[in-house]
Amino acid sequence: MSGAEGGTSAEEMVADAHRLRRIYDDGLGAGGSAGIPRPVVSDSWQRSLAAHVDPEGRLPPLIYLADELKEVRTGHPLHAVMPLLRSTLVSIADEAMHVMLVTDADGTVLWRDGAHGLLHSADDVGLVEGTRWAEETIGTNAMGTALAVDEPVRIHSAEHLVRTYHDWTCVAAPVHDPDTGDTIGAIDISGPLHTVHPALVQLVTATAHLAENQLRVRLAIADERLRVKNMPHLAALRGSEGALLSASGRVIASEPYGLFPERIRLDDGVDRVQLGDGREMAVERLAEGYLLVPPSRRRGRVVPAAPTGAPRPLELRFTGGGGPRVTLDGEEFAATLRPAEILTALALHPDGLSGEQLTLMLYGEDGNPTTVRGEIHRLRSSLGAELLLTRPYRLAAGPQADFLRVRAALRDGRVSDALDSCHGELLPRSDAPAVRELRDELVVGLRHAVLASDDVALLHRFVVHPLGTDDLEAHELLLDLLDRDDPRRAAVAARAEHLRD
Repeated sequence: MSGAEGGTSAEEMVADAHRLRRIYDDGLGAGGSAGIPRPVVSDSWQRSLAAHVDPEGRLPPLIYLADELKEVRTGHPLHAVMPLLRSTLVSIADEAMHVMLVTDADGTVLWRDGAHGLLHSADDVGLVEGTRWAEETIGTNAMGTALAVDEPVRIHSAEHLVRTYHDWTCVAAPVHDPDTGDTIGAIDISGPLHTVHPALVQLVTATAHLAENQLRVRLAIADERLRVKNMPHLAALRGSEGALLSASGRVIASEPYGLFPERIRLDDGVDRVQLGDGREMAVERLAEGYLLVPPSRRRGRVVPAAPTGAPRPLELRFTGGGGPRVTLDGEEFAATLRPAEILTALALHPDGLSGEQLTLMLYGEDGNPTTVRGEIHRLRSSLGAELLLTRPYRLAAGPQADFLRVRAALRDGRVSDALDSCHGELLPRSDAPAVRELRDELVVGLRHAVLASDDVALLHRFVVHPLGTDDLEAHELLLDLLDRDDPRRAAVAARAEHLRD
């Protein structure tokens, strides 16, 4: 751990801050009488200065606004281990006047917690959620440098390149994805000089390892779920060779056992792959991974080789309270809110949208196109680059979408078909401007069409529908139209009475 030297007492580290400031003032460690910084620090200073970081008083850039963070956090792999991190570090940070920070792989702070008395001081220097602490944006610091060198790092006092942070000491350790080995973020403990403790390096490093171990357990559970769900595909090969792969290309199961390498690289859009021994296998996309089969045994649900191929079937069910569902190549899976909002906007604009247009539809006037670009990148990785095209952003082919069917039926005056296609409100939890506008259009339009129809059967379907079950006016209108001896009347009357109360 070249960047995380430990074993010095807290008193000695506070005193050492004066020596570090002399080194800094001698010309950023150019070799004056005060000495030179540690290699991990001098190397970081060089990288930071090469990126044109200003040592005088610069604050980190804000990447995510508060209302953007919730979706970003939910989609980040460290979201699953935050309870562990809080139970391990927050109580210690609170007692010792420290702040715990957790970043993504780019050094952007996604979570912050710790001593309430210190949070205001942290606010003053930009140690807040949504700011980016990569070396190229804010210079030498524990979070950015730990990500740069992929090792635990302690940055003490004037070892920070930016003078603003010379009264702070920070310790950080990177966290790795157990599936790919890639760095996915960093865990940091920061505090004033007088609160530093030499054991923090070991504590943060151990916590990072605990997080990786918990992610490894979750990965094993996901592997088993994928294996159980898709083993029938391998069994159907009846002795022919084949393999079940995770989304990252890791071999989960194979037939026969041991015939395939541990990991197979799959580029976006491929429908065939050649193994190291020369064998060629067909690639079939599953909802959560891939299936490798001999080309002669492919089942027809294959990723096309290029965007010019036949469009892959995409179906969206985004109305109702069951959460957004996507069906791709016959495999149905749940979608999180932000990808569903993006797909909704793109489905409404088949000719495509610019980054600025899509940002406006998702976030309004305060949106950041950089955020949207990152979300599009993740969505393309999930669905396939051949399905979600760029310049402009658009879907390769129009999807089958319940909300599009509802809108088309209403415009054609087919009210019964519109009610059949609608399962409730469009993405009820969404606050995206484009979704809100369409949601209101569909709800108001469908309700008006049903109530104006004076159709008893249609009205009855509406009052038992999620959109109409709490609509007193619809119930009262239906009561006016129902015959007195109609067996449905009692239930409708009881519901209307309940709504009046």
